[in-house]
Amino acid sequence: MSFSHEFRNFITRGNVVDLAVAVVVGQAFSKIGTALVEGLIMPLVSYVLPRGEWQTFVVGKLQVGKLFSASLDFLLIALVVFLVFVKGVGRFTAADREAEPVVKTKTCPYCLEEVPLAATRCRHCTSQLA
Repeated sequence: MSFSHEFRNFITRGNVVDLAVAVVVGQAFSKIGTALVEGLIMPLVSYVLPRGEWQTFVVGKLQVGKLFSASLDFLLIALVVFLVFVKGVGRFTAADREAEPVVKTKTCPYCLEEVPLAATRCRHCTSQLA
């Protein structure tokens, strides 16, 4: 098998394409999450923390303020993703998961054929069913 043929098979596999789509959608959502945090949440945080001063906090040569700022941004973006996707979208998909199909048949233990759930005898082998 040639290199180009193997590479084409690798690229066209479903999981590679799914991963590529997930990365593109993730980057697009990252922009939305970042805009939400920077435009709405961080201005609210600025009422609690002094605006910008804590971001320049330095201990010796260590820029602790930048680390704290990046950590706070990460936590807020993770919170937004959790609330929107896990809790928000999860409510819509939970209804789909709860609607399981109703089982109307059972398997005969003797001939392994499907028989109605209320049957007391198998219609295929006439065995008595419990």
